[in-house]
Amino acid sequence: MRPGTLQLPALPPLALYVHLPWCLKKCPYCDFNSHEMQPSAMPEQRYLDALRADLEAALPLVWGREVHSIFIGGGTPSLFSPQGIDRLLSDVRARVKLAADAEITLEANPGTFEKDRFKAFRAAGVTRLSVGVQSFNDGFLRALGRVHDSRQAIAAVEEAAASFDTFNLDLMYALPGQTLEQLEQDVTQALALMPPHLSIYHLTIEPNTYFAKFPPVTPPEDLAYAMLDRITEMTAATGLERYEVSAYAKPGHRCWHNWNYWQFGDYLGIGAGAHSKISFPHRVVRQVRKREPKLYMDNALAGHAIAQDDEVARSDLPFEFMLNALRLREGFALQDFRDRTGLPLSAIEKPLQEAQAKGLIERDLVRVRPTERGFDFLSDLQGLFLS
Repeated sequence: MRPGTLQLPALPPLALYVHLPWCLKKCPYCDFNSHEMQPSAMPEQRYLDALRADLEAALPLVWGREVHSIFIGGGTPSLFSPQGIDRLLSDVRARVKLAADAEITLEANPGTFEKDRFKAFRAAGVTRLSVGVQSFNDGFLRALGRVHDSRQAIAAVEEAAASFDTFNLDLMYALPGQTLEQLEQDVTQALALMPPHLSIYHLTIEPNTYFAKFPPVTPPEDLAYAMLDRITEMTAATGLERYEVSAYAKPGHRCWHNWNYWQFGDYLGIGAGAHSKISFPHRVVRQVRKREPKLYMDNALAGHAIAQDDEVARSDLPFEFMLNALRLREGFALQDFRDRTGLPLSAIEKPLQEAQAKGLIERDLVRVRPTERGFDFLSDLQGLFLS
């Protein structure tokens, strides 16, 4: 509450992110904070103790604020037992004010799928599953280092559909050696499973990954653009709306948790390496937890989980806001920019004029939206707002 450089008229909605860092096998493209471990060796109870301590230490930062969604990501969170997830959600409910209709998402991989396991996660309080399929082609799955095959992927998605009212299916495109026809086969199979939400990501070679050291040959840029055009055509034909750069949903099935990120909402992140963005009346703060799981557990249990705690500079807020909001097909309301950054519209007028002159946005007195061209050249559009 101490004086600061901003004057926020109201605090944005608040979400909770929980990071469970272990997986069976590190994928060669993955730059997330994930660590290989067999489920039998996982210190599940100690990690849950650490999460509880982490949350308790963070409560003064979000005291009295309602949590609208929980996203349990990883790693492979479905390696945790349903009993462990039940305990985690009970610990959260006992400490924060959780909205009655809160969306609670758990990431799951087909390689950790057992029949009735998804139903047990539902019984534990999870309302939405996000199934990391990536491809239905066994050759591509091997190239991506996935631990499941196409048969397991289909079975896992069918079980998710039977167990949950809403779920997400994750796919990747522009895979090593992938043709347009093979991409169409993947999307056709995905759509045949009738997911209410589909996330489709372009494979990117991230620093500090196996693929960065040993880069595979991926499709040329023009083919990748053709793939994206085809994805948009095929999804639209089945009633899935592209509401964000990589997200397609049927009406009523948008991912609220990610929607909050993209609207520059607040989120408290607990768990190894988790990130937070929290607003106060006079400042916006970002935090990062200790990254290595053992170090995180030791420190969280001692009340010192945070590795970084920085106030976002006033000059950085326009870019931080646009990095998220311009990913949305609907763009953003100008009032939301004022409310969530505490800045006047004059702070972004010059880059807005430049973006409009380049045909990257369209705007009126209320909203700013990326055009088709703006969507295609999103990085260029976002870069105009760098301080």
